[in-house]
Amino acid sequence: MKNLLMVMAFSAVAVHGQKVDSLEGLWQGYDGEWGHVSRQVVALAETIPAEKYSWRPGPGVRSISEVFMHIAISNFYLLSVTGPKMPQDLTSNDQEKTVTDKAAVISWLKRSFEAVRGAHAGIKPPDLTRKVKIFDRPATVDGMYLRIIVHANEHMGQLVAYARMNGIVPPWS
Repeated sequence: MKNLLMVMAFSAVAVHGQKVDSLEGLWQGYDGEWGHVSRQVVALAETIPAEKYSWRPGPGVRSISEVFMHIAISNFYLLSVTGPKMPQDLTSNDQEKTVTDKAAVISWLKRSFEAVRGAHAGIKPPDLTRKVKIFDRPATVDGMYLRIIVHANEHMGQLVAYARMNGIVPPWS
């Protein structure tokens, strides 16, 4: 019995140590989910023909290229709230409308996805609860990473609908 209690005590210490050294719970799956949405958005951007990048479902609604650029710009902005700096060549939200070339759009997407992946790889569990501010509201680093992944998935769904409205089948379908 004494040996069993000692094993249980040492096991508890080992498990507790793991909580400090690695991300658990929701965060265990973040990298896989981030990789998944990143690959799908890029694959869709690569599949949609360049001549469709200016297509929009109606007046005043973002075009295909504008949605892709919105994702990229938002990834950089939301990530910057957690600490990393915005890229120096991201000078304005207007780039959502002015960067329309397919290759340039895909480059921005890839850069933004990699920026989030790289920054998240360096996160330690205590960093997740650090307080930040966005639009004069309190938030946490983990809340910002959650917002980043939800935002990317939200617009991926929008882009799938845009693609299908143009007779384009997402490559993973």
